[in-house]
Amino acid sequence: VMAGNRKTLAFLDAVGARNRLAAVGAFPFLDLVTGASWTVRARRGLLPFLIFSGSRRIPDTGPFDYLRALRLARARAEDTVAALLGTSETAYRRLWRPLATAALNIDPEEGSALLLRSVFASTFMRGGCRPYIADRGLTHCFIDPAVAAIRAAGGELRFNSRVRSLKTGNDRIGRIVTTRETIPADARDSVVLAVPPSAASALCPGLRVPAGDRAIVNAHYRLDGPPAMPGGERILGLIGGAAQWIFTRGDIASVTVSAADALASRPNSEIASILWEDLAAALDLDASHMPPARIVNERRATFAQTPSGAQSRPGTRTRIRNMFLAGDWTNTGLPATIEGAILSGQLAAAAVLRT
Repeated sequence: VMAGNRKTLAFLDAVGARNRLAAVGAFPFLDLVTGASWTVRARRGLLPFLIFSGSRRIPDTGPFDYLRALRLARARAEDTVAALLGTSETAYRRLWRPLATAALNIDPEEGSALLLRSVFASTFMRGGCRPYIADRGLTHCFIDPAVAAIRAAGGELRFNSRVRSLKTGNDRIGRIVTTRETIPADARDSVVLAVPPSAASALCPGLRVPAGDRAIVNAHYRLDGPPAMPGGERILGLIGGAAQWIFTRGDIASVTVSAADALASRPNSEIASILWEDLAAALDLDASHMPPARIVNERRATFAQTPSGAQSRPGTRTRIRNMFLAGDWTNTGLPATIEGAILSGQLAAAAVLRT
């Protein structure tokens, strides 16, 4: 989570969980091919680092490599990140490519430049690039406090009750049929459908949803003890390998790979071995002794955030008068991230209240 993710931080304030985020002072990076390392410091102001200070720039980059990002200001709906920023310089390999891949979960040669512009505008250009991580995991930080807040407000959650169909009449949902019961919806009720696009299109034939998905792979390793991380930070960006980001929590080291369709197609045992080699090289561990590992392979982690995919996102309102959409794949103007998901919920809630 970045300091510029204002909707996310407001959500955590609302459920009393802001203190469950831990601030990170910097982004250390390591190039696994060349061995070069550098650190991007989190700074206030319009730029996250002093681009005109050679000692603080990414190695082998100049100030005008960073000013290239101003091209995003004129991004058109059909532009990709790579087409706009170019792919030939070191800055692309060590800055723009990792940034775009992490933000959009897609190769920059396919990714929407407009969506990356929204990320850049809310972080780098507004002094919101300071990073935070969920100190004890996403469930502890986001889910448990939200469930407690819903219940404290008199809300009810029904788990293990999959929605099978929505019965409509007179352009309204009248009944919700689940695996356990049929729930009537009267004239005062509104329904917010917050499911993945494939499930939404199955429940609502004819609903326009983005085509295609992209995978994210996470690998979690239990080490013999807390690893030594560069600068004492709990995050490390990797360039030139299969692994892209390392996060640590105690004796657990987690690896995240975005735009991971090719990796996700391999067996879990093979994924664990591939990512362990990068992790061991980065943290100077014994690559020949892989510790216990768990692979989380999300093959449909996000919709394919191409220019065409971004243009096919539906809005909050639907042709069914009392049904509204939420989800990071709806037309929030943001990528499919936590920030986009929370904004989609707020847009749906506002639309419900207006009606």
